[in-house]
Amino acid sequence: MLEPLTPFELQALGLSLKVAAVALIVVLPLGLGLGLLLARGRFPGRWLVEALVNLPLVLPPVVTGLVLLVVFGATGPVGRLLNDLFGVTLAFHWTGAALAAALMALPLVVRPLRLAFESIDQGLEDAAAVLGAPPAAVFLRVTLPLAAPGLVAAAFLGFARAFGEFGATVTFAGSIPGETQTLPVAIYAALQRAQGDQAAVRLALIAVAVSILAVIGSELCNRQLQRARSE
Repeated sequence: MLEPLTPFELQALGLSLKVAAVALIVVLPLGLGLGLLLARGRFPGRWLVEALVNLPLVLPPVVTGLVLLVVFGATGPVGRLLNDLFGVTLAFHWTGAALAAALMALPLVVRPLRLAFESIDQGLEDAAAVLGAPPAAVFLRVTLPLAAPGLVAAAFLGFARAFGEFGATVTFAGSIPGETQTLPVAIYAALQRAQGDQAAVRLALIAVAVSILAVIGSELCNRQLQRARSE
């Protein structure tokens, strides 16, 4: 029989929830803009933007973490600039874990948003514009509400992907207990210890439960979106 979570394991769970939440806050506006751009934009190099967005899906997560380390590390160009100007350090810090998780979640956030924007009848937006609504009002009052199921689906998938991120996180942020050791990293660390199987199983069950809930939530939103398309 599985034992209750220890304070250390609860700490890893809490850190994962915080990292995933911050990653989602970072990636959702970016995904919203990219989803709209890829759904409606017609410009040279569009294929390149789409390829870069989907790159984290095919690139080994460790390579993604290494790129982040080179760019945002203490000696990297962006990392050094952030440290000199704002005193911000990302590498081997929980904020770095959030950045890595956000990058890995980006493709799963952009895709449902892109599909949601593509499914919208642009005649409704045109009608609002003809009635005198400015572009910002059309987007906020017409486009965004119609894309809401895709937005919620993107949030579910993005949160779950950020919550379960391991490779890029451990490469860029490390495995510092209480600081950067998220739930997946704690599972790996538990498996490296003698008699750590029980702890790994307890944490893995939590990860599975979160993933299942996210997939169910995303699927319900996708069905809502398909229902809206057929009407």
